[in-house]
Amino acid sequence: MKEIYFTKHSIGSMRKRGVSEDEVITAISNAKWQVSKWEKLECNFEFEYNKKWNEKYYNKKQVVPIFVEEEAKIVVITVYAFYF
Repeated sequence: MKEIYFTKHSIGSMRKRGVSEDEVITAISNAKWQVSKWEKLECNFEFEYNKKWNEKYYNKKQVVPIFVEEEAKIVVITVYAFYF
């Protein structure tokens, strides 16, 4: 697995959406990649959550990183999270 680099924007989106770097690394390492908009890559990975986020209880959290694969590293551009 290549080194995973987080842009400043991706770190901000992770904080805002309640996602950790470890969750993004797990998603990229274990989920199937697919082509996203503008020739970027994305994947999604579902985690057991079983706690509150923004005052509401959720059982699951889906983490969706958007990234590009370069020769020597993977660059995470942004990260989405869906709670259900």
